[in-house]
Amino acid sequence: MATATHETTLPRGVGQFTRGWVIFVLAMVAISVLGWYAYIREFTEGMTITGMRNVGTMGGATWGLYITFVVYFVGVSFAGITIAAVIRLFNLERLRPLARMAEVLTVVSLILGAIAIVADLGQPLRGIVNLFRYARPQSPFFGTFTMVIAGYLFASLIYLWLTSRRDAALLARQPSRLSWLHRIVAAGYTDTPAERERHSKATFWLAVSILPMLVVAHSTLGFVFGLQVGRPGWYSALQAPAFVVLAGVSGTGVLIVLAAIVRKSIGRDVGLTDYVFGWLGRFMMLLLMVYVYFMVTELLTATYAGSERELQVTREMLWGEYSWIFWSSVALLVLPLLGLLYQSLKSSWNIPWLVVSGIAVNIGAIGKRYLIAVPSQTHGQLLPYTDGAYSPSWIEWAVVASLVAFGALVIGGFMKVLPIVELNHEEEVSHA
Repeated sequence: MATATHETTLPRGVGQFTRGWVIFVLAMVAISVLGWYAYIREFTEGMTITGMRNVGTMGGATWGLYITFVVYFVGVSFAGITIAAVIRLFNLERLRPLARMAEVLTVVSLILGAIAIVADLGQPLRGIVNLFRYARPQSPFFGTFTMVIAGYLFASLIYLWLTSRRDAALLARQPSRLSWLHRIVAAGYTDTPAERERHSKATFWLAVSILPMLVVAHSTLGFVFGLQVGRPGWYSALQAPAFVVLAGVSGTGVLIVLAAIVRKSIGRDVGLTDYVFGWLGRFMMLLLMVYVYFMVTELLTATYAGSERELQVTREMLWGEYSWIFWSSVALLVLPLLGLLYQSLKSSWNIPWLVVSGIAVNIGAIGKRYLIAVPSQTHGQLLPYTDGAYSPSWIEWAVVASLVAFGALVIGGFMKVLPIVELNHEEEVSHA
């Protein structure tokens, strides 16, 4: 029987707890604790300690930073599961190193989106109970909870588990302190030809069902805003497709950053080649081009043919109170697009620049989500209310920061339990 001193060194950094990883965990835990403290204060003292106020009568916004990040987190999940499903459906072997991390990113992002909704509810238990008591199935809100949070998340979890069982079974054969956990994840899987065939069919059909589900889910989230006729700045046929496209932009950007971190941390070639990053760069570039077109089209329509209230909201974004957020967000989307176009024309991809672009487009996407949620509540009222204002409090910033830290912590923990990049053939032979 192997002792702890004769444990096998597992591949992909699994089970290896370095000093840098421990420092990372401590930092993320500290931020998460701060956010938990902030949420406890919000829960006990009420929503008045946030920057949110009632629309109109109190001159504020009931949807603020939390809803901004609900839309953002759910959006990040879009690119993750899309890329993972496409890789497996079309058997894109050169892109397979992206599949597992894309699946993990999807699950973590959806969980963070659900937690952000809980934070926004103020009294989450009452909100959840009332959802079952008074929900209207024809409402986009109902679709958001049932499709996005329930169905979409459940399907993504099952998909991740199915695609992880084989690696877990291979690792469970090695003497290590994590063997017991790998056996639990493998759940009896022994990697026989019949089991591989069965898993291949199951993941194929699950991917086929997830792809339309995620388009419907993100469109439904867009309909929450786009179908509100009485709210200038929201009522638009482009809300749903723009939500889907910007979701792809932000998700691909996060995946680029995550892939670069994995490539750096594992410290060896795991298949994350320049080709993989170039493919991600082209994909993000294409989505950015579509989104910029949507953005310009919507602005031209609002300024040329919009109603008085619609024009008021648009002016506030272009030249008024929210202009610095708008133009900063536009720059953070357009400048990376130009850089990606330049690299694409040269057929030469610089990974550090791709990482910078991935971070930039995500900041820009957060800004655009904020501009969707807030200005239409504080300006352009159809009723005779004065213009309002909204500024997130430190409570909201702390909760959001803790969500990001918690997500990073979960991904970092996953990397130490299971390979974030699937085992290749050579490693299967040497470690099986």
